[in-house]
Amino acid sequence: MIYYEACPACASKRFSPVIKAIDHTVSKEVYEICECSDCSLRFTQAVPGINEIGKYYQSNAYISHSDTKEGLVNTMYHWVRKFTLRQKQKLITRITGLKRGKLLDIGAGTGAFTHVMQQAGWEVKGLEPDATARAQAFKNYGIALALPDELYSLNNDSMNAITMWHVLEHVHDLKGYWEVFAKILVKEGRLIIAVPNYTSYDAGHYGEYWAAYDVPRHLYHFSPSSMEKLGKLYGFEIESIKPMWFDAVYVSLLSEQYKKGKSSIIAALWHGLRSNASALFNAQACSSVIYVFKKSS
Repeated sequence: MIYYEACPACASKRFSPVIKAIDHTVSKEVYEICECSDCSLRFTQAVPGINEIGKYYQSNAYISHSDTKEGLVNTMYHWVRKFTLRQKQKLITRITGLKRGKLLDIGAGTGAFTHVMQQAGWEVKGLEPDATARAQAFKNYGIALALPDELYSLNNDSMNAITMWHVLEHVHDLKGYWEVFAKILVKEGRLIIAVPNYTSYDAGHYGEYWAAYDVPRHLYHFSPSSMEKLGKLYGFEIESIKPMWFDAVYVSLLSEQYKKGKSSIIAALWHGLRSNASALFNAQACSSVIYVFKKSS
């Protein structure tokens, strides 16, 4: 068990509890979430260590590992993913200025994005800790994903792009990962990180029932300010911020289920659309945000 005595991002000891959330997916355990007064990162206290966290992912409801299509929420996830995978590919091409290159996809899940980028001509290395997800990736696409520990043995200046789609919030070695990013990314490369945003409308509306807290699997909970400060610690600056419009509705569907015991499509659509409306002219207010980092000049 990990009990933080200092902020895992900036090492400040000025933090305090702000909310308690339930693990709705597996254990039903309650976890305290604290917020750092200096960098605004929120983090889950008393989380399982890296060798104990695995059992908290063992659920058919955890779609990024199981690829399940059971139920309305998971069916919706697959519909949306078909569209967003191509959008992600276009984003990588546009921000790197490359039609082909070397890409590291961390937390590759069942391999869908890795597969799309390979089809587009990119040389992709995918890392994934979960054995079930790795097996599914091989079954679906013939892709052999590697274990995350291989990150630390990659050559310096070897990647044109690094992607983490809803993964950074799961990483125990936050400092170590960022140090590696700075080493393996070429000078002109881009680091793309997508994470939930606890400052969004839907996060505020659902509070402790907000599905994107997803304790204890989500070790950290980011705001735009905390992401900017975290990047600066390791020599990165935010080049652009992109909204993830579909996440507000998807997260609201799950949050309705957690709060009321059942999914309400009408309520989820209403609150998801309200969240998106609040972010229409400000991507930093979106339910989930894509941060595009470049190395500081």
